Amino acid sequence: MAFILGLVLGITIGLAVVVGFVKSENHRSKRRSELATTIAAFARMTVEDSRKILPAEYYPSWLNWLNQHLSKIWPYVNEAASELIKTNVEPVLEQYRPVILSSLKFSKFTLGTVAPQFTGVRIVEEGGDSVTMDLEMKWDGNPSIILDIKTLVGVRLPVQVKNIGFTGVFRLIFKPLVNELPCFGAVCYSLKEKKDLDFTLKVVGGDISSIPGLYDQIEGTIRDAIEDTLTWPVRKIVPILPGDYSDLELKPVGILEVKLVQAKELTNKDLVGKSDPYAVLYIRPLRDRMKTSKTINNDLNPIWNEHFEFIVEDESTQHLVVKIYDSEGLQASELIGCAHVRLNELQPGKVKDVWLKLVKDLEVQRDTKYRGQVHLELLYCPFGMENGIANPFSSDFSMTSLEKVLKSGANGTDTTESEKEITQKKREVIVRGVLSVTIISAEDLPPADLMGKADPYVVLTLKKAGTKNKTRVVNDSLNPVWNQTFDFVVEDGLHDMLIVEVWDHDTFGKDYMGRCILTLTRVLLEGEYKDSFQLDESKSGKLNLHLKWMPQPILRDC
Repeated sequence: MAFILGLVLGITIGLAVVVGFVKSENHRSKRRSELATTIAAFARMTVEDSRKILPAEYYPSWLNWLNQHLSKIWPYVNEAASELIKTNVEPVLEQYRPVILSSLKFSKFTLGTVAPQFTGVRIVEEGGDSVTMDLEMKWDGNPSIILDIKTLVGVRLPVQVKNIGFTGVFRLIFKPLVNELPCFGAVCYSLKEKKDLDFTLKVVGGDISSIPGLYDQIEGTIRDAIEDTLTWPVRKIVPILPGDYSDLELKPVGILEVKLVQAKELTNKDLVGKSDPYAVLYIRPLRDRMKTSKTINNDLNPIWNEHFEFIVEDESTQHLVVKIYDSEGLQASELIGCAHVRLNELQPGKVKDVWLKLVKDLEVQRDTKYRGQVHLELLYCPFGMENGIANPFSSDFSMTSLEKVLKSGANGTDTTESEKEITQKKREVIVRGVLSVTIISAEDLPPADLMGKADPYVVLTLKKAGTKNKTRVVNDSLNPVWNQTFDFVVEDGLHDMLIVEVWDHDTFGKDYMGRCILTLTRVLLEGEYKDSFQLDESKSGKLNLHLKWMPQPILRDC
């Protein structure tokens, strides 16, 4: 954290002057020899090149010049920035101070003698009003950083932060562009991508493991502080020319509604029994913004049916991350797999139903092992959106975005949500009605009897209400036809779900053949639909269903 802030404070103004000078000289004479290499590099760039960080050979003279001069001025940056960094960073560390500590401060801080090196660059001109520069940087420094920590029981420990290694991409935004030197009004800087951040903690003259959990707590504090204060989309603004730059500040732009439905075919992490999976979801990996589901014990096909909301600050670059863990009780949980969805792939105001394949690491693209899938329903709703998503009730109450979609077209006026309204008390909309389900037929069911046939029947369960119905048994058939309709009184359609199970009837028992799990979101939005659904937990087979919704919404204060 200290290094990153020190680096930014030390070189941002220098880079700003360089960019301004280059832009000014380019405006006067595009044939200047100093720009020849850069122009040639842009000529070689393809569309794909423009989307990624280009290595140093694309800009050899420019990056070499920058690295050489950064090395020369680094001792002065170290001397000038150290005290400033201590003053600015200590309040941040205090904000994230672990509860087991009573104080967390610097007793010594220097950046060391090794300057970072810039290894790549990407320049994007956006709409003529700004220039965005992504600089890839690597630093294996030798700083001297010692934290003075004090525990709640009064024990003081000097903790050294050492062996720091950092690789990442800084984003600099020069905006707005103006007709006076240095040709832009302000600079925004942010840590766009944190590829690698390694460091070790050591108690000076002692063993940090003597206090259980202390290492993890301090490491988490440092990483959370970096994430919350400098990692994109968070940005710091440095005014260069007088003016109002509030439009450059980070602001919430919308809400992402997430329904965590289920997972299936998860990898078993337990030697005895099955895994006890739970999910962690986040857009920004901050402890107070991460959501955790309930744990489903001894189940590799868990059903959660839980709803979460997330604040979105930049839908063009942010993504939702889902990590599935196996709970190990008092021991550390073991990761089963993870997945992510880019928010720019979502159509605002439209519910998207997705199955995501789990991988071991989001950064590793060659993971071929199958770890299971997770099922989500997603709805992104920008603030101020007027696409029929309006609160039909009093503006003194707020609804979830999904509730607004379902109630669009009601007798109400458009309202604009803000981050403050998200935390207001809600009047919950209870989507009540009658769900009509027709079990039409099944196809290609797996054989369950010795003769290669089955005697299938279907059990329908409304999960939250607990209501059950079942069809008649069709003897000796792998392609049964039922055409039976069942009506369910649904008390809360937004949060209930339908479980459809296929069983094989035997004289002395029954055999499980597979199931389909359906949320009510689609039928609530469409009113009626007919579709085929593959059976989960089965080698083959699908069910043909017809669903119809007859609504009767009511209100309930919560």
